[in-house]
Amino acid sequence: MKEMKDKGSRYPNLVGTNARYFVIVPQNQSMKRRAFLAGVTGATSISIAGCSSALFGSERLNGDIVMGSETFNPNELEVKKGDTVTWANDDIRRHSVTAYETNIPEAAEYFASGGFNSEQAARDAWQKGRGTIDPKTTFKHTFEVPGTYSYFCVPHEVGGMTGTIVVTE
Repeated sequence: MKEMKDKGSRYPNLVGTNARYFVIVPQNQSMKRRAFLAGVTGATSISIAGCSSALFGSERLNGDIVMGSETFNPNELEVKKGDTVTWANDDIRRHSVTAYETNIPEAAEYFASGGFNSEQAARDAWQKGRGTIDPKTTFKHTFEVPGTYSYFCVPHEVGGMTGTIVVTE
């Protein structure tokens, strides 16, 4: 860092600048400029590292199906009758798991995050902020009737966030 001293400057202790930052060394301390700058750099690196793990999370959430930006991964899952499927929201946005009422076996129980008993109730509730699967949380459903179940995420359905569960005997 180039030392810049200007006797008439408003900042007589200004020791360096770049495009975004300037550093002023305290006048009444015997701290050497290099030690001061090393401390500032180290503290900045630590705080940035701490922010990234707090914002983005260092651990992945476990689930049979993981929700991403506008995806269920895997998009199709085969399970046995009586199995419980866990959807894990590993995204930073809220999602839902909502069955297409007309695309589940006739004898099957309807399912939707939030516990709604119809597709329309789940859609209406989403508009009021209910039935969400918040980031870093899960939703579970046990499948008792063999067949094919199609489901979607209410706010991301138009982006193609749909999935299928195939339940076998």
